[in-house]
Amino acid sequence: MPDITNTGFLTAISQQSAGVSIELDSVTKRYPGQPAPAVENFSMNIRPGELIIFVGPSGCGKTTTMKMINRIIEPTSGSIRIDGKDVLSLDPNQLRRHIGYVIQQIGLFPHRTIAENIGTVPKMLGWSKGKVAERVDELLRTVQLDPAVFANRYPRQLSGGQQQRAGVARALAANPPVMLMDEPFGATDPITREKLQAEFLRLQAELGKTIIFVTHDFEEAIRLGDRIAVMSERSQIEQFDTPANILAAPANEYVSSFIGQGAAIKRLTLIPVTEARLLPAAAEGTPSMPIDGSLRDALDLIVLTGSASINVVDPDGQPMGSLDHASISAVLGAGSLPVGGRP
Repeated sequence: MPDITNTGFLTAISQQSAGVSIELDSVTKRYPGQPAPAVENFSMNIRPGELIIFVGPSGCGKTTTMKMINRIIEPTSGSIRIDGKDVLSLDPNQLRRHIGYVIQQIGLFPHRTIAENIGTVPKMLGWSKGKVAERVDELLRTVQLDPAVFANRYPRQLSGGQQQRAGVARALAANPPVMLMDEPFGATDPITREKLQAEFLRLQAELGKTIIFVTHDFEEAIRLGDRIAVMSERSQIEQFDTPANILAAPANEYVSSFIGQGAAIKRLTLIPVTEARLLPAAAEGTPSMPIDGSLRDALDLIVLTGSASINVVDPDGQPMGSLDHASISAVLGAGSLPVGGRP
């Protein structure tokens, strides 16, 4: 007989409005015939609603660790708890229906429409046809795909960026409290990738899911993560901290080498324009940027336009002041970097 208590637990966490905690305690994965474990004694506590980034080189066990949370891969030893419940006590198929999963290859069913793809898990959970249709429409609008245009299209009729949006919508369909994302934007071009990252941050600010996000791109980790786990072989955590703290104080040479050159410029991504002292507004026709941007955005605009300064404008487009190289550099020199993750 099915474990009604466990089924009730999965239903209960899916009805929560925000994310849930995840605890990994001494999790290890050994494959038969392999001399060394793929993951060894991995421990981590993730708070409800956090967006945690696993970043590290290929083969360090990032994806293996993540897949053990939804039991696509079974751990050899250790425990994994979601909202205090050991996932090994849950039916793995039921568990996966309550955890959103997005991969680089998108994984949409090619023979199903976008609406059918998004409605897959809700239908498996027994939702009514009307409720599924309503949820599909809501999610397409959430990821900025017009239902009238995209609902009845097939994946091959969408661009790569549109397919990724549909993949995120499908992962959100049953309102999972936890989402696992494995290089979800890695196959897209740089411009599309940046747009998807911005859209993803907007969604996370609105929905507050608990998310584990795997990437090998440290710039992406800095932009998206509340906290970043910099990992070396066998999922050993070299440093687990906010992006700001990792950039300001790398734990060791390994982390420093992973950050690479230009740590100061990377730090600018985390600093909002409001941290800088604005100069008087420059002349009309000077390039401008919105007040809610970052100092990295400001520096990029100065470099791209070749302008000596740029204006910072309010939501109505009115100049509030200007920035130049010196005023941006002064923020870094003053050590005014916020202590949290994203601004």
